[in-house]
Amino acid sequence: MISRREFITLLGGAAAAWPLAARAQQPPVPTIGYLHVGSPDARAEAAFRKGLSEIGFVEGRNVAIEFRYAENQFDRLPTLAAELVRQRVAVIFAGGGAATVPAAKAATTTIPIVFSTGANPVQTGMVASFNRPGGNVTGISSMTTELTAKRFELLRELLPAAAHLAVLVNPNVPRTAASVTADAQAASTIGRQVEVFTASTNSEINTAFDSMVQKRADALLIGTNAFFITRRGQFATLAARHAMPTIYFTRQFVGAGGLMSYGANNADLHRQGGVYVGRILRGENPADLPVLQASKFELLINLKTAKALGLEVSQDMLSIADEVLE
Repeated sequence: MISRREFITLLGGAAAAWPLAARAQQPPVPTIGYLHVGSPDARAEAAFRKGLSEIGFVEGRNVAIEFRYAENQFDRLPTLAAELVRQRVAVIFAGGGAATVPAAKAATTTIPIVFSTGANPVQTGMVASFNRPGGNVTGISSMTTELTAKRFELLRELLPAAAHLAVLVNPNVPRTAASVTADAQAASTIGRQVEVFTASTNSEINTAFDSMVQKRADALLIGTNAFFITRRGQFATLAARHAMPTIYFTRQFVGAGGLMSYGANNADLHRQGGVYVGRILRGENPADLPVLQASKFELLINLKTAKALGLEVSQDMLSIADEVLE
C-alpha cells in the first residue's frame, strides 16, 4: 500500500512531467529561408512579415526566418542558398533580382521557392508558365521591363524638347538584345530617337556617360539590372556632373540622389511574397500557385536634384508622384 506522502510525491512528479511531454509533442516551428542579393532593408523585411501575418504566421510565435544577404556579391549566392538548404528550411524566398533564383534552384529541387523579380520568369526559365509554374518555384514579377514605355513618357513630360534619348543596359544580362528592341519600340511610340549604351563594370559606366555627353543625349533611361542598383551612388554622381536628366526603375536610385524613378512598389512585392510563402506553409503546392504580377506602382521625384539640373517639375507631374523628396 502506498502511503499518503508517497502518493503526493508521485502525483507531483507526474504533474511536473506533463508540460515537458506536451512540449515534446508539439510540431517543430517551420523556418523560412530569406535569400537576397542585396543588403538588409528594414522596410522590405517589415512588408514580408506583414504578408506572412495575413496568412496567420508570426515570426517568433509559429514561424522562424533565417536571413541571408549577399551584400551585392553575386558569387556568394550559391553558398548562401546551400546554407539554407542544409538548415532544412521549409520555404525559400528569393528576392533582389533574377540572379537569386538560379542560385536557389541549383541548391534544391524539392524545397519550395518563392521569388520576387523584375525579369520575365518564363523567358528566363524560372517557371514553365505564369498560370502553371510547375516544379517547386513560383513568385511575383514586378514587370520592370514592361514599364519602359511609361518611363519614356515621364521623360517626355519633364523634358518636352528632348529628342535624343539614351538607354544604358548591361550586356551580360540574358535577353538584353530583346529588351533593347523593346526600348526602341517604346521610344518610337512617343516620337523619340533612342541610342543604346552598354556597361557591366564601374569603369564602363563612367565611359558610357562620357559617350552620351559626346553624342549630345538629352536624357537617360537606366535599364533594369541588379548590378546597376549597387552602383546607384555612382549613377547619381555622374548624372549630376554631366547634367544628365535620368529616370530609374526603382526608388533606391532616387534615395541616393537620382532624379526620378518609376517601378513596382517594392514593399508590396515583399508583402505578396510573404503571403505566398504563408500559403505554401499551410500546404499549398507552388506548382499550382500562378505567378503574380505587380499591381502597385510608384513614381518618385527628387526635387533637390531637379533644381540642381535646372529643371522645373510641373504641378501636374508633382500631383501624380507617390513621393517627392525635397
